[in-house]
This record gives sequence, structure tokens and C-alpha cells, in this order.
Amino acid sequence: MPPLKITEVKVIKTSGGGRYRWVFLKILTSEPGLYGIGSANNAYQVGAVIAALEQHLAPWLIGKDPSRIEDLWQSAHYRTYWRQGPINNNVLAAMDMALWDIKGKRAGMPVYELLGGKARD
Repeated sequence: MPPLKITEVKVIKTSGGGRYRWVFLKILTSEPGLYGIGSANNAYQVGAVIAALEQHLAPWLIGKDPSRIEDLWQSAHYRTYWRQGPINNNVLAAMDMALWDIKGKRAGMPVYELLGGKARD
């Protein structure tokens, strides 16, 4: 398989009818039609999560190889101001989910299989 690059990162904001918003991260790759979706939800600090995704994570991810999940996670974790808090935890969770989604789609496998399979039937 040819190497992949992240070409675009979108932050998708939705409203549940009230103050609480669901925030999703969509990572698009250089392979046409291949993308991953991750969820970053923090009911009390949603504005900070959105800002961290849009202003810090999204521009930084462009051009990176999405198959290097651990490297991207470690680099993203240690380069941020919110290193140990709920903001960064939500940002990293969204990125992690989206990158594993890409890996699973590219491998033709569900993510749970990539992570070791079912725990029970």
C-alpha cells in the first residue's frame, strides 16, 4: 500500500437542542474516500475543546502519516498547553478514534479486531 498523508482535518460541531454539543473530528487522507471520525465531547468545556481542535491539532496534523498512531498521540500530548487535563484528553481521544478508524478501514477490519478481538460472545 502506498504511504498515506493527512490532507484535511474538519471539526464538526452539533447541538443536542441545548447547551451541550457533540463535537466530532474528521480526518481525511490522501487516499480518495478514506477518512476517520472521532468524538471529542466535554459538556462543560466544549469551547476550549473546539478551540484546541481547530487552532492547535488540526493544522499540526496536516501532512502527517495517519498510520503512525502512537507517534502522533505522544507528540500531540507533549506539545500542548493542556497536557494533563480534560481538554487535551478529549482532543487526544478524538484523534485516536479517527486514526484507528482510518487504520481499520484501510485494513478492511473493524477496529475491535485490530485491538485484539472480542472479549466475550
